[in-house]
Amino acid sequence: MNDMISGWNGRNSGDPDPLNSGMIAGLRAYWEALREGDMLPRRDRVDPRGIAGALEHSFLIERIAPGIARFRIAGMVFNDLMSMDIRGMPVSCLFLGDARDRLQLDLERVFRAPSILTLDLLAERSLGRSPLRGRMQILPMLNAQGESSLAIGCLELDGPTGNAPRRFSITSTRLDPLQTATVSAPVPPHPGPALLRPPRAKPGVPYLWLVKS
Repeated sequence: MNDMISGWNGRNSGDPDPLNSGMIAGLRAYWEALREGDMLPRRDRVDPRGIAGALEHSFLIERIAPGIARFRIAGMVFNDLMSMDIRGMPVSCLFLGDARDRLQLDLERVFRAPSILTLDLLAERSLGRSPLRGRMQILPMLNAQGESSLAIGCLELDGPTGNAPRRFSITSTRLDPLQTATVSAPVPPHPGPALLRPPRAKPGVPYLWLVKS
């Protein structure tokens, strides 16, 4: 008998995990380099050139209510997954309904604790949708007022996108609390539909750019 056990997606158990390609690690290293002592990094210090290797897989989100955050910036990978520009949409748009309550609790801890959140993901399957795994890491940041209401993150994928949209369930969660100087997460009013889904950007606008708050 062959001592190599066939793995998920046809890989052998000894093969390297494609979800460890280095994009998440690279973004994490850049985020750590932006910290000053035990403070979270500030949004205005982010330079997209510092994460050039992960740019299309990266995103910036903003907390708009307890457990709810929306995409302010998103790389091209997210456009491929959803077949649309997701800027302005809630983070939950990438997730299946049964994963959204768990996501909401975890997101709130990212901003409140604060913590680093790592999610292992599995996309729904159907005709024209091959197996697709993902790993997402979300790293809290400070806004211009010094509040922990922003986060930068990266999504690595293993498998073809197939027919969009692709949404994910959560197969595992890891929260790593941070030792930081005291910061506050603002509590905005409950968002209405206009906050959750603002008008989409006009065609031709770059998908990822640096915006100073």
